[in-house]
This record gives sequence, C-alpha cells and structure tokens, in this order.
Amino acid sequence: MKKTLRTMEYAILAYNVLVVLAICVFIYLTTNKIYREYEAAEFLEKVEAIPASPKRLLFTIALLLLYLVISFMIRENMKGRAASYKYISLAIDFLISILIVYLLGFNYNGILLWVFANFIAYIKDVNAKYWIIGLAIVSYIGTDYGIAAFNRHVFSISSYIGYYATPVQRYLQGIYTAFTSINIILFLLFCVYTILMHLGTLNEVETLNKKLAVVNQDLQEANIELIEYANIKEKMGETKERNRLAREIHDTLGHTLTGISAGIDASIATIDVAPTETKKQLEMISQVTREGINEVRRSVNELRPDALERLSLDKAIHKMIAKFSVTDTKIIFHNHVSNLKFDSDEEDTIYRVVQESITNSVRHGNAKNIVIEMKEEASDLHISIEDDGNGAKEIKPGFGTRHIRERVERLKGSVSFDGSNGFKTQVIIPIRWGKTYD
Repeated sequence: MKKTLRTMEYAILAYNVLVVLAICVFIYLTTNKIYREYEAAEFLEKVEAIPASPKRLLFTIALLLLYLVISFMIRENMKGRAASYKYISLAIDFLISILIVYLLGFNYNGILLWVFANFIAYIKDVNAKYWIIGLAIVSYIGTDYGIAAFNRHVFSISSYIGYYATPVQRYLQGIYTAFTSINIILFLLFCVYTILMHLGTLNEVETLNKKLAVVNQDLQEANIELIEYANIKEKMGETKERNRLAREIHDTLGHTLTGISAGIDASIATIDVAPTETKKQLEMISQVTREGINEVRRSVNELRPDALERLSLDKAIHKMIAKFSVTDTKIIFHNHVSNLKFDSDEEDTIYRVVQESITNSVRHGNAKNIVIEMKEEASDLHISIEDDGNGAKEIKPGFGTRHIRERVERLKGSVSFDGSNGFKTQVIIPIRWGKTYD
C-alpha cells in the first residue's frame, strides 16, 4: 500500500515538473519567435505585462523544481525518522511552490496540489487529512490566474497562445486546459486512495488474504505429510483406507480454500472501483467458508460429500460450480446424460473428479474459463474438463491428479491429462447397471 502511495506521489511530482517546464519553454520559444519576426512592438501593445527575461525565468524555475525533487527524495528515504524535519521541509516546499506560481504569473498553480498531497501522505489523522484537502482547495482557488490578476499586472499565457494562428491557438489552448485538468484528477485520485487506505478497508482485505495463504500453505504441507504417512501404512497393509482418507480431506478442504482465495483476490481487484460489489463478494465468501467448515466436519465423520447426501449428482455439481461465482472464473457445465444417477461410489468418484479438476484449474492454472462436459457412449460415461489456464508442458503426478487416477481406476475406468493448450482432463467410467466391483 505504501509503495503504491509513494508511486502516486512520484507521478504527481513528475507530471508537475514537466508541465511547469513546458510552460516556461513555451514562453521562452514564443518570445524568441516574436523577436525573430520583428513583431515585438505589436505584441507589447496587446498585452499588459511580459516576463522580464524568459530565459532567466526558465533557469530560475528549473532550479526551484530541482530543489523540490531533491527535497522529496531525501524525505522519502528517511524511513519514518526525524518527523520534525519532514514537516519543516514540507513547509519550505510550500513556499517554493508559491514562488514558482508567482514567477509563472499565476498561469499554473498545480504544483501546490503536489505539496498538499505530501502533507496528506504524512499526516496520520484522518480528520486532519480532510482539513488539508480543504486548505488545498482554498489555496488552489486563491492562486488562480483570474483572481490573482484582478488587481495586478501579470503576464498571461493566453496572450502568448493568441500570438499564433487560430488553428494552432485551439490546439495550444486545449493542451493548456488538459494540463490543469489532468493534474486535478491525479490529486483527487491520490486523496481518495489515501483516505480509503487509512480507513483500513484495503488493509483488512490484504491481511485476510495473507492469512488465507498461510492456511493454504499449511494444508499443502499437511497433504505431503499425509502422503508420507499413507506410504508407511501401505507396508503395513492399510494403504487403501489411508489413501481414501487423504483423498477426502484434500478434495474437501482444498476445494473450499481455493474458492475462498480466488474470491478474495477478486475482491482486492474491485475494492477501489466497486465497494458495494466487493461487499456482496465478501458475503458470498463468508457463506462458502461456513459451508466448507460443515463439509470438513461431515467428511471427517462420513467421508462422503454432503451435497450428494441431500441432492442429486446433477444438482450437487451445479451447487459446487455456483460456489466459484465469488471468483472471476467462468464455469460452463454441459450434461448430455438423460439420467445422471448412479451407485453411491460412482457418484462420489464423478463428483470428486469434477471438484478436483476445477480446484486445480483455479489454483494452479489461473484459468478464466472452464468447460465441463458429460456424455454417454455405449456403456461408458465420458467426462471432459477443459480450461484456458497456464497448462503444463510436463505433467508431473501431483496429489490431486494422482487421486483422480486412483478413484477412476477403482471403478475400472481410465483417465488422461493434456497440458499442451490450457489443461484438459478426460475420464471414461464404465456404467455398471447394478453390478458391483471389488
């Protein structure tokens, strides 16, 4: 967050330095052009005032801008120490900026907004920030050319623009107006971002995401330990039951945490532009979390998906897909099977295959679109899960893909993986029609 704030300060400073120098260079070049074309007398009759020396003006303002840049860089690299120096240097920056505005004949006062942006960044109290914003607005209006030139003879950049032909005048006036408008927009964006950051909204979401990442890492480590434990028990004749337990824990908790993690990433992306939508997103994440907790408790007790206990396989899959609506991943499910109803172990396998494939696509593949298709061919059920994610040139057997293969092969089926273009999982499961397998 602080890095982003600093980047915005650098951007506003760089923009104002370029604009001020551009105005000075324009005045200098236009003055030289008037002298070269021997139209100085005619030009002087039309204007109330001109700079004493455009060249000296350019050189003086360039030095003042250099001081502001150096002062800002020193202040930013003090890492929180010498707070009194920071405020003193900011006060000097303010005076320097007023001098620049005066030397420019009040034709551009945007540099003041950059100084006030620095004040806003360093002051911690939110109410004080509002006062600074108000003071910035008053100072900006008070140094406007129209007000400052009311009782003073100051030169006008519009007079220099008016020296050129009409088409060029419109072009130059448009650029000059854009300079002011863009600077105001940058300052407003900076103020909004700063206030939001100090209200804590972004920090809370980021902290939640970091905690979730730690939990997800712990889960992966737990899965690795569980695999090692299963290998030991395999030598003792308990491989089958241990692998079954590992699959259920991985499928249930891993799927839930992946959905929550992707949902929070989406919330971070929308918090600045759509706070209301972000709130709805977080409410959905909260609901998914509660359902995930219930699913874990039920899995430990019964090791069967809770959705399959209450719903048909078709509805259970749709409910699983709906949970991923908190992410920016679009999932399409095409079911070409007229009656998607099988024995409990077949339904468990189909459900877990789809669940693990979606989880892998979101967690590892960063997929934006996932297409699931089921169809019946002869006496077999064909399942295809395809995404547009990162893919994998070399597919290494992981915890999830190995469990998919183990589940399918227990039903005497086959499975294949293809990571050449996105990632595609193809499963073929023989339909038993009332028969049972060992």
